[in-house]
Amino acid sequence: MAVTLERAQRVGYICLKALLRFAFMVANNLVAIPSYVLYLIMLQPLRILDSKSFWYIEGVLFKWLLAMVASWGWWAGYTVVEWGDDVKAVSEDEAMVLVNHQATGDVCTLMMCLQDKGTVVRQMMWLMDHIFKYTNFGIVSLIHGDFFIRQGKTHRDQQLVLLKEHLEKYYRSRNRKWIVLFPEGGFLRKRRETSQAFAKKNNLPFLKHVTLPRLGATQVILKTLVAPQENGTPAGRDAVIKESKSKGLQWVIDTTIAYPKGEPIDIQTWILGYRQPTVTHVHYRIFPVKDVPAEPEALTHWLYQRFIEKEDLLTHFYETGAFPPLQGQTKAISREMTLSNLWLVGIQSLAFLSGGMWYCIFQYFYRCLF
Repeated sequence: MAVTLERAQRVGYICLKALLRFAFMVANNLVAIPSYVLYLIMLQPLRILDSKSFWYIEGVLFKWLLAMVASWGWWAGYTVVEWGDDVKAVSEDEAMVLVNHQATGDVCTLMMCLQDKGTVVRQMMWLMDHIFKYTNFGIVSLIHGDFFIRQGKTHRDQQLVLLKEHLEKYYRSRNRKWIVLFPEGGFLRKRRETSQAFAKKNNLPFLKHVTLPRLGATQVILKTLVAPQENGTPAGRDAVIKESKSKGLQWVIDTTIAYPKGEPIDIQTWILGYRQPTVTHVHYRIFPVKDVPAEPEALTHWLYQRFIEKEDLLTHFYETGAFPPLQGQTKAISREMTLSNLWLVGIQSLAFLSGGMWYCIFQYFYRCLF
């Protein structure tokens, strides 16, 4: 009887905590997202007069919003340990980030672990499924300039054209640095069977922990954002023009997310916090973009190799609980990613204060008008 009562109390506690967390998340969204939109509406004159300053401020607000999402997981004990190359070293350069995709929590994990990487979060662009346009965060991503891509063969060619146009119009005009995409084109559990059938048909490796990536978006990004190169320098340019122009995309950051026992965290868990504290492991490998082939066939092979390596990394992780050491290392080095609770509380407080301020402003104008 005591065991049953204890279990009932524990279940009750988990449900109560989940309910309170959900209420806080809803309140957080109701004040933070409208405040973000209203601040930017008020700053439209600045956008006309000084576009660079406008997008700087927008980037700071965007980073704070992502920090709020990160805080929901951080305070539930969902932390991150990082392995491999130190991406802080290239945080001020342009980079394309290739990530394996297992669940909706992958995006939340990236929102968390990139918070301490300098200006990356406020200057990054996300490529995500078009369905996210209709979520609570959709309006924020639309304003920020993220790209929503529609999946499926019938839409593929048109979407790639739209992606190219989007990059040309928004990427550098808004001073973006990193662009994040999930080349698998969907969650592992949904694509694994199809990918394995394709691999068998085309004599490709059998993958269990990742799926074979799609080439389209990666190729468009490289073609659009990589500056013409000749012997490591922009081709056919004099020194003055070189200094005044962007260096273009310089790095590809191959990012592998691993969850203990291969059990990914989804957005519901991230919000409600009913899962026990969990450490997610993120592995980085940095490749100079000059080493990435441009020709479709060679690029396809290069991209497949990255995901074959991801398969090996994840296999090693699930067997040992750690990623293998980098080439030239005798022991793998991990780094615990940390966030400041004081900083997170400050951002959350600012969001609620902003919500209260806008409410008072609207109340004042309502009374004046009516």
